[in-house]
Amino acid sequence: MRIYVDANAGRDGNGTKEMPFRQINDAAQMAVPGDEVLVAPGVYREYVNPLHAGTEENRIIYRSTEPLGAVITGAEEMKQWQPYEGDVWVCRVSNSIFGKYNPYTTYVYGDWYFAGRNKHTGAVYLNDKMLYEADSLEDCLKGEVYEYSWEPEASVYKWYSEQDTARNETILYANFQGKNPNEEKVEINVRRECFFPEETGVNYITVSGFRIEKAATTWAPPAAFQDGMIGPHWSKGWIIEDCDISNSKCAGISLGKYLDPDNEHYFTNKHVKSPTQMERDAVCRGQYHGWLKEKVGSHIIRRCNIHHCEQDGICGRMGGVFSIIEDNHIHHINNMMELGGAEIAGIKMHAAIDVTFRRNYIHHCTMGIWCDWEAQGVRITQNLFHDNQRPAYAKQLKGSMMSQDLFVEVSHGPTLIDNNILLSDASLRLATQGVAMVHNLICGSLTAVGAGTDSIVEGVNRARYTPYHMPHRTEVMGFMTILHGDDRFYNNIFVQKWPAEPFLIIRDSEEGCDEENREVGTHVLDEYPTYEEWIQHFDMDTDTPDMKKLEPFHFRHLPVWSDGNAYFGGAKAWKNEQNYLFDADRDIKVELISRDDAPCLSTNLYDYLNDFSAEMIHSDTLGCAFEPEQRFENPDGTAITFDRDYFGSHRGLTILPGPFASPEDAKKPLW
Repeated sequence: MRIYVDANAGRDGNGTKEMPFRQINDAAQMAVPGDEVLVAPGVYREYVNPLHAGTEENRIIYRSTEPLGAVITGAEEMKQWQPYEGDVWVCRVSNSIFGKYNPYTTYVYGDWYFAGRNKHTGAVYLNDKMLYEADSLEDCLKGEVYEYSWEPEASVYKWYSEQDTARNETILYANFQGKNPNEEKVEINVRRECFFPEETGVNYITVSGFRIEKAATTWAPPAAFQDGMIGPHWSKGWIIEDCDISNSKCAGISLGKYLDPDNEHYFTNKHVKSPTQMERDAVCRGQYHGWLKEKVGSHIIRRCNIHHCEQDGICGRMGGVFSIIEDNHIHHINNMMELGGAEIAGIKMHAAIDVTFRRNYIHHCTMGIWCDWEAQGVRITQNLFHDNQRPAYAKQLKGSMMSQDLFVEVSHGPTLIDNNILLSDASLRLATQGVAMVHNLICGSLTAVGAGTDSIVEGVNRARYTPYHMPHRTEVMGFMTILHGDDRFYNNIFVQKWPAEPFLIIRDSEEGCDEENREVGTHVLDEYPTYEEWIQHFDMDTDTPDMKKLEPFHFRHLPVWSDGNAYFGGAKAWKNEQNYLFDADRDIKVELISRDDAPCLSTNLYDYLNDFSAEMIHSDTLGCAFEPEQRFENPDGTAITFDRDYFGSHRGLTILPGPFASPEDAKKPLW
C-alpha cells in the first residue's frame, strides 16, 4: 500500500493520495511490511518514531517524492527576538515546548568526554549555520573569534542561555553580528532526534531522499545509549540512502548501542570502574541482550551527504556489524571544535565486525574513519581522504582528538585497508595489530606504532585487553592484550608530502605534550621481526615444549610483512623489506586540485615508477590475523584478489604499486 504525506495539504487526512497526512509520524504509526510512505516536498518539524518493522522480503519504505525536497528537522523557527544590547538579541521560550527533554539544560557530557561540561545539546541556527555557544552573556556580547575553531570567521556568531525557573522559561541571547534575526532564517533545537524508533527491533526500514537536520542529539560514547538524528536503534537491515544529513549537535547517523541502564555512562555516574572495563562489560552484556548476526546490523548507508555535525557523521557501537557504508560524502565534522573527546570522527565505530567502508569521500574532519576495538573483518577500500587535520591557524583544544585519515585502535584484526588515497599529514594511527595495507597512496605518516594501547598507572603498565570474535560472527572467542605487529604492507606508494618534523599533541587529561611521528614510511616498524625470525622461537624439536621458556615470546611483538612498496620524497622503508622502489632525489608532487568541480590528482609520481612492478596480492598472500586466526577475506568467507583498483579498473600483467592500475587512471576525477 502507498501512504501519502504532504505538509502543505489543506488539513490532516487519512494517508490517501486525495487526503494525505500532514505529518510523517502519522504514516509511521500505520505503515506495515510492504508499504511505501511517499512524502511530498516541505518542512516537517516533527519526530518520526516508526512503530512497525518491515521484513527482509517486504521492507517499509519512506521516500521523499522529490530528492531532498522533504526536510525532517529537530528545530523550530524563532521570530520573536527582541533587541538586547549591541548586536545581541534576546527571546524567551516556554519550557513546555521541550516536554521531558530540554536541550538548554542538557549538557554534552559523559564517558570519554574530555573538553569540560560546558556545552548544551541545544543550539541556535542562523541561515542553516550553527552558532557558537558562549560561556557567559559577557562573551556573547563581545562576539570574539573562538581560537580553537577551524572556521574562525563564523565563530563570532554566539549564543548563550539561562533558565528563568520562576516562569519556567529558557532565555536565549544571540549575537547575530548586525543581522536582524526576525528578517533572517533563525531556528533553535527543540527535538532530540528526527527519525529514530523509540523501541529496538524495528527492522528492515528504508529512508530515501530526505534532508535530515538540526537535532539536539546527546554525546554518544560506546557503552552508553547512542542516539543520532537518524538511526535504526539496535535493529536489522535498514537502508539510509540519498539523504542530506547535517547540523546535529552530536551524531548525524547512529548505528549504535541500545540503552542499558546498568551500563549507561557508568564511569561518569559511578566512577568506581574504569571506562575501559565498562567497554568489556558492554560487549559481554550485548551478547546477553541479543547481539547476534541474525538480530542486529546488516545496514546500508549509501550516497548520503553528511556534514557539519559536531561529534560524528556516523557513529556506532556493536549495532553496525555486517554493514556497508558506501559512496557517501562526509565532510566538515567537528569543525566548530566546541566538543572534545574520544568519540569524534567522520565515522566512529566500535566493533565494526565485517563492516565495509567503500568509495566514500571524507575530508575536513577531526579524523576520517576511526575503527575502535574489534575491527575484525573491517575493509576500508577505494576511499578518498584529505584535509583531515587541524589547520595551522587553529589552536588545539585540550581534550580534542589527534587528527588523521584513519585510526584503528586496540583490535586484533583482520583489518584490511586497500586502494585508498590518503592525503592528510597523518595517514594511519596504528594503535592496534592485524592490519593489512595494500595498494594505497599514502602521503602521511604512520603514528602510535607500538603505542597507544596501554595505560601507565602509578608507574605500572596496565595493558588493555580487548575481545576478538568467532570469524564472521559476534560471539566472543577470547580476550587478549595488544602485542603489536601482525601487519602487512604490500604494493603501496609512500610519499613524504608534509614536513617530517614531529608533531606536538596536547595530552587529554594531564599537563604536557607528546611528540607524534610525521616521517612517512614503514621504517617505524624496524624493531619488528620478520616471520622467519619470529617463528624460530616456537620451532622446538620436542613433543613436550617448555611453557616457561616460551612464555616471553608469547608477549613480544608479532611479525611484519612488507613487499612491493614505492617510497618517494624521503619516505623510508622497513629495514627488512627486500623488493621495493626508493627515490629520494626527485621533486615529487602530489596535489589535490579541482577540475570541473570534481577532486582530481595533480602528480608526477607515474613519471618515476619506471619499470618497477609488484606481485598480484591475494588473501593467501596476506594469511591470517594472529589472534582470531581469521583470513583477510570477504565477509562471506571467500578470498580476495586485489586485481581491481581505486576505480574498479582491472589490473593486468603489470602490477603498479598504489591505488591505480595505470598512469591514465591517476588523471581521472576521483569523486
